[in-house]
Amino acid sequence: MQNASAPSPASPATTIEQGWSLASLRANIIGADTPVPVLDGSTQPYVFLDNGASTPSFRHALDVMGEFMEFYSGVHRGTGFKSLLATRAFDDAHAIAGSFVGADDALDTVLFGKNTTEVVNKLANRCDWREGDVVIMTLMEHHSNDLPWRKHARVVHVGVDDTGYLDLAALRQAFEAHRGHVRFLAVTGASNITGIVNPIHELAELAHREGALLFVDAAQLAPHRAIDMGAHGDPRHIDFLAYSAHKMYAPYGIGVLVGPREWFLRGDPDMVGGGVVEIVEEDFVAFSPPPAKEEAGSPNVPGAIALAASIHILRSVGMDRIAAHERELLSYAIPLMQAVPGLTLIGPTSPESLEHKVGVLCFMMDGIPHAKIAAILGIEGAIGVRNGCFCAHPYVKRLMRVPEDDARRITEEIIAGDRTNLPGLVRASFGCYNTRADIDRLVAFLHRIARGEYSGSYILDTKSGTWWPENFAYSFTDAFPHFPFLGSSMPRACGEAS
Repeated sequence: MQNASAPSPASPATTIEQGWSLASLRANIIGADTPVPVLDGSTQPYVFLDNGASTPSFRHALDVMGEFMEFYSGVHRGTGFKSLLATRAFDDAHAIAGSFVGADDALDTVLFGKNTTEVVNKLANRCDWREGDVVIMTLMEHHSNDLPWRKHARVVHVGVDDTGYLDLAALRQAFEAHRGHVRFLAVTGASNITGIVNPIHELAELAHREGALLFVDAAQLAPHRAIDMGAHGDPRHIDFLAYSAHKMYAPYGIGVLVGPREWFLRGDPDMVGGGVVEIVEEDFVAFSPPPAKEEAGSPNVPGAIALAASIHILRSVGMDRIAAHERELLSYAIPLMQAVPGLTLIGPTSPESLEHKVGVLCFMMDGIPHAKIAAILGIEGAIGVRNGCFCAHPYVKRLMRVPEDDARRITEEIIAGDRTNLPGLVRASFGCYNTRADIDRLVAFLHRIARGEYSGSYILDTKSGTWWPENFAYSFTDAFPHFPFLGSSMPRACGEAS
């Protein structure tokens, strides 16, 4: 890690208060229970069940970031007190982000980008690819851990069973079929659809035995489970790992990539500009060592500060306690949701499966489009969920058992501008602050939907695939008056009938 060259203040990790508990987290969430408008003209406390996409912020993380802003300055090479403090805090944030996942400070480097998507692209861009190289991945992957690899190598997708678990026998067969050519096994740590936690250390052992490296997309795993990358030289060591601050209650815009420092010492960075060099001549450039080499331009120092503060809170509470709370919520929610007429949960639901499942529940309801369910929940119930394919289209189609002929036809329709038949699910994803009361609100409204007891007359917008009630629009300026919205109320494009 880089260090300021003058006496430095104490690391923020050692000065912010201790003693966070699981019970204190909800009061520490910005926007928990914020009243929002609903279709009947009233307001209801908002239930946020879209944590798998992005979490609300810890109030304390925002407070720490605000405290830092008094001292905000450009980092590295500044000589004033503010620059020295900002540099030390920024560098310590790297160390804290690495320590959170068990990185080796002597052998690994921690790189910051905007999000997991960006840092996966960085890793793929920084590999010295050869003709015939193969990346093996699972059908479970988010597009961010699929599309970046396709630019450089042949990608082989390994399938899953009917519940959504990785087919380990097929994975071994894929390695055997491509022996000598596999550079990476790229896997999700936890699925953003089924919540299944992959056995990443077993997968590391398999990859290393076959001469490949393991990359773990931990965006959905890091907020929910303790992670230890393991010791270098151990066959079960995770070579590269990425995660995002915006899924860990930090405001906002930091992606973390952890990997061997030696890897990033080799070759040129994928992005160049200010901050990445030791010296530049007209015909010569000497790049800095990582992480500076890989972090071109002015960095998001406040975001790094917020991430470090959020990590402190999560570690103080204890990742094991957070995991246990999540299992308790799943144990409570699953039977209640299974009792909703016509509702089918996707993925593992048995009590014994919850040990290896994060707090994600995806479902569908007989005869009711997923986008319509999500719209009703949000517009009439003030319950924020997500619907669709969650940036993992092949996995969703497999879980829904969409016939191949239907999948091709739907693809053609979408390309032609009609998303009417887009397959998809509804997802409720839990955070560390969610409660049984949140689940009760969700389940009660799902029963109402199953009975047809919702108020709006919903119209499908075929171009977007969304549903919207007739003669209704939000007034965003009432809720957020100081932002210069281009118009006083929500445009109907999100749900307007075509």
